[in-house]
Amino acid sequence: MSREILLLVDALAHEKNVAKTVIFTALELALASATKKRFPDDADVRVEINRENGEYNSFRRWQIVEDELLENPAAQIAQDDERAANLSIGDYIEEPLESVEFGRIGAQAAKQVILQKVREAEREQILDDFLARKEHLVTGVIKRMEKGNAIIEVGRIESMLPREHMIPKENLRVGDRVRAYLSRIERGGRGPQLILSRIAPEFLIKLFDLEVPEIEEGLLEIRSAARDPGLRSKIAVKSNDQRLDPVGTCVGMRGSRVQAVTGELAGERVDIVLWSMEPAQFVINAMAPAEVSGIVVDEDAHSMDVIVDEEQLAQAIGRNGQNVRLASELTGWTLNILTEEEAAKKNEEEHTGILSLFVEKLDVDEEVADILVQEGFSTLEEIAYVPLAEMSEIERLMRTPSMNCASVHVLPC
Repeated sequence: MSREILLLVDALAHEKNVAKTVIFTALELALASATKKRFPDDADVRVEINRENGEYNSFRRWQIVEDELLENPAAQIAQDDERAANLSIGDYIEEPLESVEFGRIGAQAAKQVILQKVREAEREQILDDFLARKEHLVTGVIKRMEKGNAIIEVGRIESMLPREHMIPKENLRVGDRVRAYLSRIERGGRGPQLILSRIAPEFLIKLFDLEVPEIEEGLLEIRSAARDPGLRSKIAVKSNDQRLDPVGTCVGMRGSRVQAVTGELAGERVDIVLWSMEPAQFVINAMAPAEVSGIVVDEDAHSMDVIVDEEQLAQAIGRNGQNVRLASELTGWTLNILTEEEAAKKNEEEHTGILSLFVEKLDVDEEVADILVQEGFSTLEEIAYVPLAEMSEIERLMRTPSMNCASVHVLPC
């Protein structure tokens, strides 16, 4: 029988293109399953096959558990049991069993265990080969629809495009050939499954990678992307070659490249934005087509006040806030849209608030407080940590008759 086992392992490994270890493990589980039928209770049986000669041994075993966790005496023993002496929780106690004959386990249950393990190993091997190619933009045919989700065959791997990852109002049908982005892999009872997305910003980036050879060559980079799937999106591009116009290169001759991407995205409009290492300039570029007249940066809050003319306000915000929302996602900054009038009012309110704070807390009059504000101070902490020598260089402050150095100890006399 040992020779029969080795021949079976060789045949299955060759036929199914899986490692012999997988077949051995499946056989051990099948033999253990057949052996367990000898016991009326839920016993734990282990079978070990010698990989060299095919001989095998069977063992019944009990796992050591804490006293209060003992639930199945047929497969567990308590830690205080004398048989568990010198052993730790989680260890096993084993006793040899008479092994069943290999020729007598040809039952359907044993066969199913072997086939199941082989199928799992096949799927894992196919998946490993797929992942080794580092493909994230995949193409497949819709085989069926399940509860609104599209089941897509990508090569020999079953993939799923969930309904919530489809472009809104997109009408996909069985037999359609679709592209999607591989967002993650789920491993369940049916084996590994690719989970796809057509709304992820990465899908947009990969489509441009496909249409613009300069990106693959390293001459251009897409630094970030933001999408309102099916409606509008923005990408930020950077050139690594000064001779290239990054925006024009992505647009293509007569818009051919961007139109190809738009066609794949069900007509989604794509704004191509020039990336800048200067955050304020990047935000100005991202707000296009709206024109920005001013920017106020708040580093601590990681936000910016974007100031626009009254006639530019609607375009800056966009329909349902779409333009400013996409610009915020693209740049990573929280953006507040203000008209010039609103910005002036906000600035005046902030100026008045800081002025009152300095007058109250520093015991100075408004003239001195106003000079401090004009010099760029906005908090008490900023004043407190300024060296005396540096403060004394503020000429206007030192010439102020009302300056009371005795009462404002953070300022030099």
